[in-house]
Amino acid sequence: MAAPLPETVAWCCELLGPLGAVRAKRMFGGHGFYVDEVFIAIVVGDDLFLKTDAESRPAFEAAGCRPFEYQSADGRRVALGYWSAPAEAMESPVQMLPWARQALASALRARASKPPARPRAPRARPAAKGTTKAPAKASGQG
Repeated sequence: MAAPLPETVAWCCELLGPLGAVRAKRMFGGHGFYVDEVFIAIVVGDDLFLKTDAESRPAFEAAGCRPFEYQSADGRRVALGYWSAPAEAMESPVQMLPWARQALASALRARASKPPARPRAPRARPAAKGTTKAPAKASGQG
């Protein structure tokens, strides 16, 4: 994958800016974009790909967009739920806004459909050095 140019990353931040606070993060030879800490887009080379789902994908298909795909280590083509932004949307934040809103909505629907994360069990504390007392057993009486 071709690494995006810094100007491309900066322009994508500007394009997505009307949605909220935008943060770009390097990942997988490209950059990922978060809006208000929700992951909605990736850029590889000079191409911006927006998050889609079954509800939003038809609009991207109708606009002539293409899915983000990569080749896995075993040679398979892998398509993710990201589609290229329409060329005209890359012209200005105003033209990007409806597409970026769809990406944000897709990401929020994906987040809502995931089961809540299980809380982590607290770590057991190591016994203090020099103590040999075994932990008390529960007696079942109470």
